[in-house]
Amino acid sequence: MNGLPIPFLSDTDDTTPFPPIDTAMRDPNGLLMAGANLKPARVLSAYQQGIFPWYSEGEPILWWSPDPRCIIWPGDLKISRSLRKVIKKQQFEISNTREFRSVIEACSGPRHGEDGTWITPDMINTYCALANLGHAESIEVWEENTLVGGLYGIVVGRVFVGESMFSHRSNASKIALVALAGSGRFDMIDCQLPTEHLISMGATSIPRDDYINALRILSRSNGKANGNTAKE
Repeated sequence: MNGLPIPFLSDTDDTTPFPPIDTAMRDPNGLLMAGANLKPARVLSAYQQGIFPWYSEGEPILWWSPDPRCIIWPGDLKISRSLRKVIKKQQFEISNTREFRSVIEACSGPRHGEDGTWITPDMINTYCALANLGHAESIEVWEENTLVGGLYGIVVGRVFVGESMFSHRSNASKIALVALAGSGRFDMIDCQLPTEHLISMGATSIPRDDYINALRILSRSNGKANGNTAKE
């Protein structure tokens, strides 16, 4: 850890800024601050600075900025031979932010071997508000008019900060990720923390300083930056 206590804000505090990123604890995953609230402006500001909320029901809101950071460069996405065969069958339909609330609610459902969820009702309402404002998007995967998979996240310029994904059919969440990477709208997909699933699809970890630098470049609304520029 960095040896310093983290700030703990009141849930009515709308004005105190986030502390500098380099003050985040190094263990376990870059805890930076606790408390405050989930008002859309506060949450959006966090993502724009490379910070995200992650906590369990009944806990204070915890704000994180991991080092290193897990990301995917869209051009480096790995699509297995078996997944390519599934995609070629064209049995799934893809949509963008048609059913944002349905996606986040599906992501909040219980996972195999896990108790509870970190996607609380307050988080659902905040992210839906951000989607209504154009700052959050979802990718939906449909099979015969039934939602069977998808993902959602925050949009910061040409960066998509992925929050969660779900799959009710084999490969459905992978297909959502392929659709996101292939949209041509994003130069970096932020996965936050690594998992075997993401690593198998081409995710890599980069130093937080490099991530913040790429985020600054790619968040410029009119800035012309691509994955290669950000990598440099």
